[in-house]
Amino acid sequence: MQIREGGPRRGAASAARSPMSAMMLAMFATMASFYVAGRLWQDAQSRVYLIKELDRRTGQGHSTISVDDTLKVVACRQQGKRLASLEMELAAAKHEGFVGKYTYETNGTNSRKRPLIVIGIMTSFGRKNYRDAVRKSWLPTGSMLKKLEEEKGIVVRFIVGRSVNRGDASDREIDEENRSTKDFMILDDHTESEEESPKKTKSFFANAAESFDAEFYAKVNDDIYINVDTLSAMLKEHWDKPRVYIGCMKSGEVFSESYFRHASGEMFVISKAVAQFISINRSVLRTYAHDDVSVGSWLIGLAVKHVNEAKLCCSSWPSGALCSAL
Repeated sequence: MQIREGGPRRGAASAARSPMSAMMLAMFATMASFYVAGRLWQDAQSRVYLIKELDRRTGQGHSTISVDDTLKVVACRQQGKRLASLEMELAAAKHEGFVGKYTYETNGTNSRKRPLIVIGIMTSFGRKNYRDAVRKSWLPTGSMLKKLEEEKGIVVRFIVGRSVNRGDASDREIDEENRSTKDFMILDDHTESEEESPKKTKSFFANAAESFDAEFYAKVNDDIYINVDTLSAMLKEHWDKPRVYIGCMKSGEVFSESYFRHASGEMFVISKAVAQFISINRSVLRTYAHDDVSVGSWLIGLAVKHVNEAKLCCSSWPSGALCSAL
């Protein structure tokens, strides 16, 4: 009987202790929450105090800087004021229709001229008659070629690669002609071939960007006439565009498939930043059958301004055109 009576009493005691245990756990959790919140608040207050103290000791929130750093800040502010002044002068000059010839860069005691544009005339072996026609029509020779560079900032070079048989008669003829005219850029890293003209164009832009710190770079065929004065005036309109691709733009359908926008290969112009991009990425830029399509493909997806310039539609010779087929 004692055994049977003991079971119900222990069950009742357990049932009585169960609510008590839950209450104790709830009280403990509440106290723990208040404790953690209090510590977090104390830590936050401590951080605020330390920050204020640090600000007070270091000059009310301003970091201490050395004398050299101070001079650098002053110099930067002076350069900023000078730049703002030059920008105002340039804006006023543009408003008055002024066309600059080229800009200067100063490096210590030495001053060098930055070309406005480097024009690469694509030529090849056996086309001396075309080169001579260019020299007789729009490209000066001798001292006048140097004068064109110095007074108008326009650098012009015939672009040619090397023969597949290095040092043969074709190479020697080009070298001899260049010794006389001094108007070639010979691409030693390119083997001359009609099928490789896109690679030749890529090599020209890459080498020109490394050799000349110009504002613009142009590719033109050796059967095109150029009015360099009209070209200079046209480029003035695009000085404020750091990444620009100027040409007689075309796009449309070929075999029912659209092709991307690109400039006619007779003549087109790219800005300094675009030429540098080609120079840096020359090893990975893919070429196609034609150089105009190749260049257009290189600029897909880039923040490059495509300018459809009717003056560069050389074949159609529109009003005010700066180029035409010879």
